[in-house]
Amino acid sequence: MTQKTSTNGTDAQTSASGPGGVSWIAWLYLVLALCGAVLPWLANLDFIQASGSAFDLGLFFQMANANPAARSLSSDLAVGATAVTIWMVRESRRLRMRGLPWVLLSCVTIAFAFGAPLFLHLRERRLQELARANGGTFPATL
Repeated sequence: MTQKTSTNGTDAQTSASGPGGVSWIAWLYLVLALCGAVLPWLANLDFIQASGSAFDLGLFFQMANANPAARSLSSDLAVGATAVTIWMVRESRRLRMRGLPWVLLSCVTIAFAFGAPLFLHLRERRLQELARANGGTFPATL
């Protein structure tokens, strides 16, 4: 894989493309997004089955904070997801990306573990698009 560096020192992945001219890292983000959709929802389906064939949000939050380990994971996810969501909004505006509303909706309806890698996939594709339009380097004006 080769990298080209712009005048501002930002690396742009322009080589080592996979199917459809998309970089291997973009494909990896897409695979992670799929895993991030399937794995949490397998657990959610187990929860629904165990709690009486409905998604009881109150019980879900109660169980997510039932012990110190669960509280640790819940607060870690809440703080981390909030910070990453703020960055996703700012980064999508900076790069003039499309699809942010779908990404944010997927974070709350499917799983953050799906939405964040999906955003990274779309971001990587946008960076490749900008690099191609700018002669192979990431635009220094962004």
